[in-house]
Amino acid sequence: MKLKDEVNPVIVLLFHVLLGLYTLITFVPSSLLSMVSSSEQIRYGTEEERARRAKAKSVSGRPEGPYRAVGAVKRLRTTLHPGVDTLEKVLEYSAAKFPQRDFLGTRELICEEDEKQSNGKVFKKVILGKYRWLSYEKAHRAAAQLGSGLAALGQQPKTNIAIFCETRAEWMIAAQACFMYNFPLVTLYSTLGGPAIAHGLNEAQVSHIITSRELLETRLKAILIEVPRLQHIIVVDDTPTSWPGYPRGISVHNMAAVQQLGAKPDNASRERKQPLPTDIAVIMYTSGSTGVPKGVMISHSNLIAGITGMAERVPNLCEDDTYIGYLPLAHVLELSAEMLCVAHGCRIGYSSPQTLADQSTKIKKGSKGDTSVLQPTLMAAVPVNLFKLSVLSPYQRIVRYGMSEIMDRIYKNVMAKVEEMSYFQRTLFTLAFNYKLEQLGKGNSTPLCDRLVFKKVRSLLGGRTRVLLSGGAPLSAATQRFMNVCFCCPVGQGYGLTETCGAGTISEPWDYSTGRVGGPLVCSEFKLKDWLEGGYRSTDKPHPRGEILIGGPNVTMGYYKNDSKKQDDFVVDENGQRWFCTGDIGEFHSDGCLKIIDRKKDLVKLQAGEYVSLGKVEAMLKNCSLVDNICAYANSDETYVIGFVVPNQKHFLALAEEYGVRGSLIELCDNSTMEELVLKVITEAALAAQLERFEIPRKIRLSPDPWTPETGLVTDAFKLKRLELKSHYKDDIERMYGGK
Repeated sequence: MKLKDEVNPVIVLLFHVLLGLYTLITFVPSSLLSMVSSSEQIRYGTEEERARRAKAKSVSGRPEGPYRAVGAVKRLRTTLHPGVDTLEKVLEYSAAKFPQRDFLGTRELICEEDEKQSNGKVFKKVILGKYRWLSYEKAHRAAAQLGSGLAALGQQPKTNIAIFCETRAEWMIAAQACFMYNFPLVTLYSTLGGPAIAHGLNEAQVSHIITSRELLETRLKAILIEVPRLQHIIVVDDTPTSWPGYPRGISVHNMAAVQQLGAKPDNASRERKQPLPTDIAVIMYTSGSTGVPKGVMISHSNLIAGITGMAERVPNLCEDDTYIGYLPLAHVLELSAEMLCVAHGCRIGYSSPQTLADQSTKIKKGSKGDTSVLQPTLMAAVPVNLFKLSVLSPYQRIVRYGMSEIMDRIYKNVMAKVEEMSYFQRTLFTLAFNYKLEQLGKGNSTPLCDRLVFKKVRSLLGGRTRVLLSGGAPLSAATQRFMNVCFCCPVGQGYGLTETCGAGTISEPWDYSTGRVGGPLVCSEFKLKDWLEGGYRSTDKPHPRGEILIGGPNVTMGYYKNDSKKQDDFVVDENGQRWFCTGDIGEFHSDGCLKIIDRKKDLVKLQAGEYVSLGKVEAMLKNCSLVDNICAYANSDETYVIGFVVPNQKHFLALAEEYGVRGSLIELCDNSTMEELVLKVITEAALAAQLERFEIPRKIRLSPDPWTPETGLVTDAFKLKRLELKSHYKDDIERMYGGK
């Protein structure tokens, strides 16, 4: 994927002359550096050579697998450090090895003020100071005191305790306290609604919960009467220190007070029961796309195995790295990523999507966002759509999203920004982009282009990011190339589920192929199961295809308090190996890399007998610049597909202006003419993507509002809730299928 533009030959000549001069000037230093690294290349090969090597192979020799990483063909790996087989030992190991090193960082709040907008709305703006750090030794002590204090409040080993809190340092300290004292930790997304929160707490029979002041007052307080077993609420904030007005039988404590209780000699000296590797560490409630949330039981050994696999794919991970934590810690990817950092003595600086960048919503104009201050070297990302894209500049969008399905939108909008540049700027960007893309394919670096052209984009993530891990839906080829080039660091695509501790595959840093999610991690193995109804078989050519089954020590213990029918996704083979049936359809390429191509649950059979993969249709149409989000829908009694579309506001309004259609955004979305115009653009995009005619939506409904977890139409991981969307658009479905 190269950028196309009419380029003046004179500018091309000047560009290459400049590159030639730079190469000449840096020849001697680069030669010396290449001599230093030659021994490594002799041992491992160049990046280009490593990218071509097989990542995994079928250990049975059969096309269905199982497939294992080439470094784990004989035995899957289970631990990072000898003897470190539980999560409490991970922090214990690093606290002993790096006692005085910075561990958990939180920015100090200097001031907070209201800022009135031109439309009369008021937004909270903050000015933040430096990061204040807690060392590994002090964090270990704080966790031990909290665990002791919780035990003094009656929390028993192997008895569930809940955490319902935003991502922050106190979340990690609380988790470590629970790991130390063998309290299974029930995690709940901070964006869950009241019924889902009550369901999780009641199902897990929780008597103690750790939360924040804001969530206690805005979410938890209203449902306390529905959770009769709850006795103790531990609030991580320092203020206030007294909590009147709560139901009888419920005590509210500050976290600091519980730690002081735990530090008392009688409590601190009390013997604690350490967890076994097979004990439950976390019951993670997923924000499932159907029904009530399910609690996934994750043992200590499961998570240890998962981070062991991830560690092998992050090059040179060490105590010099800094990770920025801003995704929900109740999400398995964030928890695993942070535990991986703990195991290597890294710094973890906390942030939020509202303060991540200089231009983020809560950052006062002129002050610094978290990435600028922290300058992280590592970031993780999942599909999260937290902001309305249309009101942001392209550079702002880069920082606020940085998440896989949203990366597609970043690419489209930054390219629009490039189109608005002056001729010289646009030409320079195009030349530099294409040149760097060519050099990346050869395994070469481009320091001059990085410094002169891409530095501004890179600085939006702090300027030091060296690995960006993207989980969730695979990136489009164009978007992945764009991120590799403009962020000047590898964008590793990964594939995993809560049921596999987020571990499955991660692409290698030197593998710049697109559309794939890499090979199996050293902790996992993969099999392909024929799905005849969908037409996928392991004997397919040129690549074996089928439903993806993941096996290994990272496969979790099952669903909490679910009947045997709902446990069918977990199977154990004749060798005692545990497998999870993902429901995703994949294909293995000849080098052992996996590509996700379909989803079983998204398959619908039309009246005429054609099978339509709704997920495939959505993935293709999200690349259309006019589409921010889309849900394809099909009724088996009908002959065609319909769709619900959240249009990109900027492009949508431009389309309306082009055709002289006037009105507010809501009015335009209700306008039948605009529906027809958008449908025409979508149809053209679908044909260009080579969708079959029967797969292309024939009618659509436009939505002026984005789908967020608060609307109940998507999960906390921003996956579509198809049943809720069907209910929400019930009248429109009847209209589009001719009911009225």
